[in-house]
Amino acid sequence: MITDAQGIPLAVLLTAANVNDVTQLQALVEAIPPVRGKPGRPRRRPELVQGDRGYSSEAHRRWLRAHHIRPLLAKVGTPHGSGLGATRWVVERTLAWLHHFRRLRVRWERRDDIHYAFLKIGCALIALSFLQKGLC
Repeated sequence: MITDAQGIPLAVLLTAANVNDVTQLQALVEAIPPVRGKPGRPRRRPELVQGDRGYSSEAHRRWLRAHHIRPLLAKVGTPHGSGLGATRWVVERTLAWLHHFRRLRVRWERRDDIHYAFLKIGCALIALSFLQKGLC
């Protein structure tokens, strides 16, 4: 899952349980839909991407820079306290909101397309709650 700074899900992908998260970074960034509503051409990419040490790779940094996205990825081997934890909790909170939906907490469906549909519905409901509260 990739979210904005407030925790609104922008894109979500469904993978097997044993797939490493770092392999999905490029696919998630490319899955962000255009943001409409402001005058001009719709924005398709974020200004910066934050990630923990699991995403620390020079190949990912180069790919993000090539797409005019500033990478803010914690480097492996640096001491903890980089400050990314202060904003990383936003993604963890959004994942916790998804787990409030019982159907997503434990995967009961055998078919991945059904589970993915419920995941998208959960993300839409989270975005709807932000809209109803007027937070975005």
